[in-house]
Amino acid sequence: MEHTAEAHTHTKKGMDRRVLALAAFLVIVVGGGAAALSYYAVSNRTVYIENAKIEAPVADLAPARGGVLREFYVSPGQTIAPNTVVAQVGVELIKSTSGGLVLDTNGEVGKLIPAGQTVVEVIDPSALRAVGQVQEDKGLAEIKVGQPASFTVDAFGREQFTGVVDEVAPSSNQGDVVFSVSDKREEQNFDVKVKFNTSAHPELKQGMSAKIWIYKQ
Repeated sequence: MEHTAEAHTHTKKGMDRRVLALAAFLVIVVGGGAAALSYYAVSNRTVYIENAKIEAPVADLAPARGGVLREFYVSPGQTIAPNTVVAQVGVELIKSTSGGLVLDTNGEVGKLIPAGQTVVEVIDPSALRAVGQVQEDKGLAEIKVGQPASFTVDAFGREQFTGVVDEVAPSSNQGDVVFSVSDKREEQNFDVKVKFNTSAHPELKQGMSAKIWIYKQ
C-alpha cells in the first residue's frame, strides 16, 4: 500500500508539473499573441518615421564683400535681437536679419573671409520641428496637415512628445536607387514636419535625433 501511495504521489507531482508547464506555455503564447496584435494595431493606424531630427531653418549670415574677419560680437548659445551686429568683416558690419539663437560662429579672427562665406549661424527656436522623410509608397498619401503625431528623441529615451503635422513638402528629395525586376528608379522621399510646443520643451535642441509616429485619420 505504501508503494502504491508513493507512486500515486509521484504521478500527481508529475501531472502538476505538466499542468504548470502547459500554463506557462499558454501565458507565453497568449502574451506574445497579444503583443503582436497590439503592435499590429499601432502600426496599422500610424505612419512611422524612424530617422528624423529636431530642426529649424538656419539663417547663414555672411559678408557681401570679402575681407579680414575683424571680430565676433556674439557667441554660440547666445540669444540675439533683430538687427544685432554679429561680426565685422573688413569695414562691413554683419547684422542678424531676425532675432534668434546663435548656433555657431565660423572663421578665425584675423583671417581673410571670402564674400558670401557664412560667419554666423542663427535659428529661431520657435521654428523647431520634428522633421522626417517619408517615401512616396510608404504611407505618404495618408499624411495630412493637422494630423496628431508623437515623437521620441534619442537623448531622452522613451519619453514621448506630442504635436501635429505642420507641413508636408510639395516636392521630393531624391533618395537611394531602388532596383526592381523591370526597371531602375529612384525613391522619392518627402519631408514631413511636426510642430510642437517649443516653449514647453526648451530641452529639445537643433539636430537631435528623433523617431516620429503620425496617426492616420
